[in-house]
Amino acid sequence: MIVLFVLWAGTLAMLLAYIRAQRQIAAQQAQGDALRDQRIKDLAKRVEDYLNGNVRMGEDLHELRAVIGPLPDKLAQLEQRDPSSLSFAQAARLVGMGASVDELTQSCGLTQAEAELMSKLHRN
Repeated sequence: MIVLFVLWAGTLAMLLAYIRAQRQIAAQQAQGDALRDQRIKDLAKRVEDYLNGNVRMGEDLHELRAVIGPLPDKLAQLEQRDPSSLSFAQAARLVGMGASVDELTQSCGLTQAEAELMSKLHRN
């Protein structure tokens, strides 16, 4: 009878130790789960901020495209209206085609210094 009581007491002690260990494991898992959930929330916030930034950047790009889109036409109109800028644009094209300084002064009405400057700027 004493032996059975000792066995029963030993089994009970082992059961209590097992239950205590299981509770510790459950507490550690709960703590790990809480940390994981917090990291997921932080990452979700970062992704949301990133997406919002991309949306704002896209909107800004659309605004810039609307502003910049008509600029080539406006530049062409300005070149046609202002004879001095037209001569510089024409001189730049001629230099690109290999015109000399003398040819620039004759065909575009530039001074010698202006023609040399255009030649140096646009030769490459």
